[in-house]
Amino acid sequence: MKTLSFHNWRSVALLTMLTGIAILTFQSPAFAAISDNNSADTINFDSIKQVKAGVLNVGYVEAGPTNGQPVILLHGWPYDIRSYSKVTTLLAAKGYHVFVPYLRGYGTTRFLAHNTARNGQQVVFATDIIAFMDALKIQKAIIGGFDWGTRTADIIAALWPERCQALVSVSGYLIGSQQANSAPLAPKAEQDWWYQFYFATDRGRKGYQAYTRDFARLIWQTASPQWHFEDSDFTKAAVAFDNPDHVAIVISNYRWRLGIVKGEKQYEGLEKKLAAKPAISVPTVTLEGDANGAPHPDPTAYAKIFTGKYIHHTIKGGIGHNLPEEAPEAFADAIIEADHLAK
Repeated sequence: MKTLSFHNWRSVALLTMLTGIAILTFQSPAFAAISDNNSADTINFDSIKQVKAGVLNVGYVEAGPTNGQPVILLHGWPYDIRSYSKVTTLLAAKGYHVFVPYLRGYGTTRFLAHNTARNGQQVVFATDIIAFMDALKIQKAIIGGFDWGTRTADIIAALWPERCQALVSVSGYLIGSQQANSAPLAPKAEQDWWYQFYFATDRGRKGYQAYTRDFARLIWQTASPQWHFEDSDFTKAAVAFDNPDHVAIVISNYRWRLGIVKGEKQYEGLEKKLAAKPAISVPTVTLEGDANGAPHPDPTAYAKIFTGKYIHHTIKGGIGHNLPEEAPEAFADAIIEADHLAK
């Protein structure tokens, strides 16, 4: 696979238009498109809106002009919407209409009914976001994510491409299945997933319940070993884990991945489609940090799954797993780049 270098997204898009190349992969050192907005006032992420959507009352932050291109940004575990505070500020300043929702089990998002299953299988997060879009009358959006947010964005792009204008995906293609996850990995790879096995036990559930914030801090440190975050930033984000359903959703998610628990019957058809590893045809920009300490696939392993216009950037400078917060300019630039590819 050929590696190309470009100074910014405009030159990439021009080459794509001139050559008709559908897939480009390169390591990108320079993201200059919006760096001039570094001094912009940060969007207030304490001003949370709520909307009833599907089985949830979803908490979210909204910023930017209401007539701008909709952008939905999805966080992962154990993180929260604040991973996108700087990204949101940059994109809103560029005229994008940005939405950053709390996933089920995080922040102010709540289940509408007490008897709804606290289910964490992969597809429910995507159906939640489709319901969120419907509730806000967002027909189509650029969708970006990392960690659980990547998987959710990938699923929407694969199953509902008509709702996804373009995709920005950290660590590429993360759609999985219980069948695929049943295959054992090499010992070092299994070691990297230690918490998945811990959560499979009753001790792990109790441990995560008792030490949620300590656990999250440990993951932040190991997944981004060169990111020296402030204690105050972690404390603000960790409030999202006080959600009464947080532990149940996290434990359900990882136990479902290992096939220890079954998903809900109503989602069997969708999970069957995802188990076939569907291609993603929407214009896509994938990103990877050069110091990601969390388990993640090599970019060459998933490039061919993106069958539409496609570009990959490896972000250098000690960037770890929480890429939107560690490299906000690069992530925001990727949103703009994906938007341009879609036009």
